Amino acid sequence: MKTLVNISKLVVLGAIVLFVVPWLLFTRVEPGMVGVRRSAAAGVDPEDLGPGWRLRIPAYHKIIYLPSTYFFLDYTTDDNGPQDPLEIRTKDNNTVTIDVSVPVRIKPGHAHSVVATGNHIKDGGRYRYQRLAEQTAVSVLREELANLDSVGFYSTERRMDIAQKSLELLNKHLADLHLEAQAVLIRAVRFRPEYERQLGQIQLNEQNKLLDHARERVAAEQQKFDNFSQGTQALASSREQDWIKRQAELERAYQIGVLDIVDPTPGATRARLATLPPEQITELRTKAAKLFGLDDPATVNDSYLIGIKNIQAETLEYKNRVNAEAEAVSGRLGAEGDAMVAKVQGEYEAKLNALLNSPGGRAFVAWQAADNVTFAKELTFSSQDGIPSVLRLRRFAEQFMGSAGQ
Repeated sequence: MKTLVNISKLVVLGAIVLFVVPWLLFTRVEPGMVGVRRSAAAGVDPEDLGPGWRLRIPAYHKIIYLPSTYFFLDYTTDDNGPQDPLEIRTKDNNTVTIDVSVPVRIKPGHAHSVVATGNHIKDGGRYRYQRLAEQTAVSVLREELANLDSVGFYSTERRMDIAQKSLELLNKHLADLHLEAQAVLIRAVRFRPEYERQLGQIQLNEQNKLLDHARERVAAEQQKFDNFSQGTQALASSREQDWIKRQAELERAYQIGVLDIVDPTPGATRARLATLPPEQITELRTKAAKLFGLDDPATVNDSYLIGIKNIQAETLEYKNRVNAEAEAVSGRLGAEGDAMVAKVQGEYEAKLNALLNSPGGRAFVAWQAADNVTFAKELTFSSQDGIPSVLRLRRFAEQFMGSAGQ
């Protein structure tokens, strides 16, 4: 039981040590702040304390907290700071009102120097180093910005250049206070109303000059474009004429060949080709291969040299000649056949007539004629000869045979 009590006492004592000792011996530096340790015997510790838990011995150490972030010196007409806009007398003796913002902070690692010089004390809600920084900034900006004339304030390049020079000079002066500025931001520039009107006209003239210069550049580029377009059109027209010429040459070569033959008689070109020497034929084949875009002149045959029109003319002449010969043979054979048919027909009719003129032939004709005679079923005779002629069969037959008078 006694052991349990001793353990409980140790636990309670440990808890007290863990909670009370850190509260007594350590302090916490918040983010965005920097701490400076000052002791009663050694004075200011030459080391800045960053965010986190830091050692502090009660009654011996004192931790001074300073902001490590930027504070702004706003020389503007808004409510961001107590400063007023800066009025600057320019080099050309003109008055200009400028809105300027300057972000300033304690140089990293120099917070202990600020404390050592006593500039960490607050005066009216602000640190002393902030007030000194404001005074230094006003002095430097008034001095440096006065080197710019009125035209320079509305020139972006010159305005940014003077702002950079002002920043360098300002940091040179702030270095004695262990401070640094990040930038000099010229936010607005205002002249007197009458000069603002003049300035507006000046700026308008400047813009017109830029516009005229831009128009000149546009005109120059347009001229280049027009020249390029005209050159392109001329080149395209030239290429088109070359292609038309090429097409005409190809069409002529395909149609009439590569031989310069004036005689339009079918077969004259082929006959002329047959009389040419081998060297000239080889030259013509090479010319035709180049004209038709063939790689090997050996592939050029006589058809390429003669041309389509000459081949068509030869074909048509051959067709007409063969057709004429065939028609002549057909007419002769047809006439001979008609003559033979007429001869046979005449002989046949002569023999037929001879047969029909014989007694048997006449009897055959009479029989065919009598076979075609039809009497009525009732006959009335009024002949004076007594017996009707149709009943006199012998005589009647002889009449049909044409032998009644014999």
